[in-house]
Amino acid sequence: MSVTTDRPRLVLATRKTQLEELLLRHGTHLQAKFYVESRGQKIDDYEEAHRRFEAGMAKVLQDIPADQRRVRVDRDDMDRFLFAPDDVVLAIGQDGLVANISKYLDGQLVFGINPDPERYDGVLCRNPPESMGWLRRWLKTRSPNYRIERRTMVLAEREDGQKLLALNEVVVGHQSHQSARYTLSLHDARERQSSSGFLCATGTGSTGWARSISDQRGLEGLPMPEDRRLVWFVREPFPSVATGTDLDFGFVEENQSVELNSHMGEGGVIFADGIETDRLEFLTGQSVRVSLAPQTLNLVVPREAQKQRPSNKKRGRKKTLFRGKKRRVSKRKRGK
Repeated sequence: MSVTTDRPRLVLATRKTQLEELLLRHGTHLQAKFYVESRGQKIDDYEEAHRRFEAGMAKVLQDIPADQRRVRVDRDDMDRFLFAPDDVVLAIGQDGLVANISKYLDGQLVFGINPDPERYDGVLCRNPPESMGWLRRWLKTRSPNYRIERRTMVLAEREDGQKLLALNEVVVGHQSHQSARYTLSLHDARERQSSSGFLCATGTGSTGWARSISDQRGLEGLPMPEDRRLVWFVREPFPSVATGTDLDFGFVEENQSVELNSHMGEGGVIFADGIETDRLEFLTGQSVRVSLAPQTLNLVVPREAQKQRPSNKKRGRKKTLFRGKKRRVSKRKRGK
């Protein structure tokens, strides 16, 4: 049967299940079972998760016509895979897979498919495997059943032109538990700092690491996933005669950036979306500029999916709102 070329290619993006990773590491099923059970766990849990994923994958494949161009790519091979401009990406798995893929895309549509709702939250992968037929029809008709979320991304660019893209956040720091040393520049302000690192998050990332930091500080006003706005934090800045703590959080709007200049002789790194192996060096004499990325992640989601603004309201704690470079604390008394 000939393959139809008048439809966009489907790229099925997946990652190995935990069972597959165990088999790669230990060679045989018996050896993997011995390893797991000798540590008080059961191989049954890994096998059940693998079966659920394969069942979801089978449902997706059975709804793809035989003459439809398609290719399956593992997450580990994404950095070597050449995406075509009109590819349609099916991210089949957990939400983190969408973030892993996003840095390699440039405008392609992404469908997140959740093969195991009992194990995966489905924040980004909201479509069940059974929806493949609806998704194919939407590609032809652009019916109102689905919409495109154009999720903001963050760009980190070194002085030599090397770049990192991220859907959730970019982190600048030391690869070990040592303090990160750098000078932070924002607008007309400039401060030398020693801290646990610098983090800049998008609206998508504001439900993760950035949310945890904002909860600890009692901060509100984090961006939404499609807002053209970033939020940044300095983690545990240390005051000394040589370093300050005045610049510890803020926003990055369109045509703005935060610049950092490294004072680390070794171990300084820049990484994105928690993947430390995909990183840039950040050593003495090097600098990085963090800003809004020009491209977005174009995520196709069901129309009924409603946006939820990140909320960290907690009874009995002060509410601190972002207002420029200052914090405004409400007069509500603690405990009410």
